[in-house]
Amino acid sequence: MTIQLPGAGGALRTYEPRTEPLAVTPGTPFTSRTVFSAAHVVADPFADVSPDSPAAVDWDATLAFRRHLWSHGLGVAEAMDTAQRGMGLDWAGAAELIRRSAAEAKAVGGRIACGVGTDQITGGTLAEIRAAYEEQLALVEESGAQAILMASRALAAAATGPEDYLDVYGHLLRQAAEPVVLHWLGPMFDPALAGYWGSADLDAATDTFLEVIAAHPDKVDGIKVSLLEAQREIDIRRRLPQGVRCYTGDDFNYPELIAGDEQGFSHALLGIFDPLGPLAAQAVRILDTGDTAGFRALLDPTVELSRHLFQTPTRFYKTGVVFLAWLSGHQAHFTMVGGLQSARSLPHFARAYELADGLGLFPDPKLAEDRMKTLLALYGVTR
Repeated sequence: MTIQLPGAGGALRTYEPRTEPLAVTPGTPFTSRTVFSAAHVVADPFADVSPDSPAAVDWDATLAFRRHLWSHGLGVAEAMDTAQRGMGLDWAGAAELIRRSAAEAKAVGGRIACGVGTDQITGGTLAEIRAAYEEQLALVEESGAQAILMASRALAAAATGPEDYLDVYGHLLRQAAEPVVLHWLGPMFDPALAGYWGSADLDAATDTFLEVIAAHPDKVDGIKVSLLEAQREIDIRRRLPQGVRCYTGDDFNYPELIAGDEQGFSHALLGIFDPLGPLAAQAVRILDTGDTAGFRALLDPTVELSRHLFQTPTRFYKTGVVFLAWLSGHQAHFTMVGGLQSARSLPHFARAYELADGLGLFPDPKLAEDRMKTLLALYGVTR
């Protein structure tokens, strides 16, 4: 069985898919690392909506995918960037997602942490931004989930300097019922977050970020750093107070950051662990035995796929994630909230298919091949 795949220049080339998937099975809970997958949402393809309409979500398929992640021992980071938060999923949709996923986590014993932001407002004063954060924090805490304080577009626009970030985050941390995760999302994921923590200079921004944590170490479970700079994450990790974890959000360098060095390691909260879930879980279980080389041998080959999905413009990585979920049989269609399935090109999809197939990610390689051929036919590739 072969398939004709287009390259960047438009010429077709023959690819022979593998016939057997990578053998992975659910296993015991992780012991050496805490690992979250930031999970995508499944759109309702039958809803009569436009890209400007409120999100129409297929709740059954969305929750089924979360059960898939939990079955492999992964935690679910809910209502985050991967769920198209701020790119098709508004606060009303995110709130419903949090309620439903938190209830499902309780029912099946899955670990869940949920994003807290300010996306119910588009701007405002610092007091209004604090109130928006408080509203979302209250909902997440009421659901029984752990809170992840996400970066705020409104705060990035309203803040006049580092002191505004210290004030807003200090206020929220003082009132948080349980330790939270602080999330620093770089502008490559969301251009509206440029200059976060009060400076475009990353060294100065890092100092402010760490000052927030140092003032409230008992209220910070950990940090998630999504700057795609491995050395900066390592430097931040080494400066954290005792007991505060670093959850890598670096979808370019995650194997080395999770493996760590003689001075420490990162846990993980990654969008790439949505399509890599079972393989990533198997790798972490190998790491649990102390076999760092075995962990790297399994996970290092996935980096090429991750870098492909997260290539510039990085914020459209969600399209590749959902595409692979469709090929893998986790959903019956390739439709996305906000019509975002159009955000990547056919050569991009073809390369994603080839890399994922080469890793053995598709539980049913024949289904993946058939669906890839369906997509190709829609684009006019008929042989």
